[in-house]
Amino acid sequence: MPKGISIVKGHAYGNDFLLAPESDIEGRDLTALAQAMCSRHEGIGADGLMIYAFDGSAVRMRLFNADGSASEVSGNGIRCLAALAVRERPGTSHVTIDTPAGQKVLELKGQDGDALTFRAAMGMPQDIRSVEIEAAGENVQAVALSVGNPQCVLLDVPLVESRLYKLGPAIEHHPKFPDRTNVSFAKVEAPNRVRILIWERGVGPTQASGTGACGAAVAAASYGGASRDVEVISPGGSQRVEWLEDGIYLTGWAKLVFEGRWL
Repeated sequence: MPKGISIVKGHAYGNDFLLAPESDIEGRDLTALAQAMCSRHEGIGADGLMIYAFDGSAVRMRLFNADGSASEVSGNGIRCLAALAVRERPGTSHVTIDTPAGQKVLELKGQDGDALTFRAAMGMPQDIRSVEIEAAGENVQAVALSVGNPQCVLLDVPLVESRLYKLGPAIEHHPKFPDRTNVSFAKVEAPNRVRILIWERGVGPTQASGTGACGAAVAAASYGGASRDVEVISPGGSQRVEWLEDGIYLTGWAKLVFEGRWL
């Protein structure tokens, strides 16, 4: 019988991840492992499985969504991993994480109980464009872009769950997005405040999304009249997104909540 896998579970605003060391998963089918571990009823339950390894001064990671598909990066996920790095290396104030979407540097800004707040340099948004999509019997206007992973943002639509469940999966799997896409429904409530609902690629509805917040903020600033420094509010809570000359900065907390072994 294969040895168990060490697991730390973390979450940011209810967006939860399982963190497993690379050394424990050698030879495993990672698609099947992510599906099994992330199952809410038959596994531990999570939105994603993150495989990590400490590599010198940096931490290397790979992310698999709950459905087993690979993802390039997660804003909330890397904060959970940064929280683990701070625990493993006391005194750490900056954490460098190597992701398939490039290197991300997170600065520890404070701690409140178990919650660690980080400001993460997420890089430059790319390929920002307005698109028209026919999905679920509707013609919808949206903003497509990349923030390290693909995002599609519907601005100023009614933020109701029925539209999330109707349009979210239809847009995620739309032929316009060959690698599928994350989908956010965003309402600009004030120049400095955007409210969102999230349909995450490979997961479905989530309480929060770091990259989703980044994508919604960029779309709202580009096409919705929002400023470049906004509070992005999701069902799980509020994060700050700054779109500066050198890229996007995402500020929010993460906490570690569980440690054990997958048998």
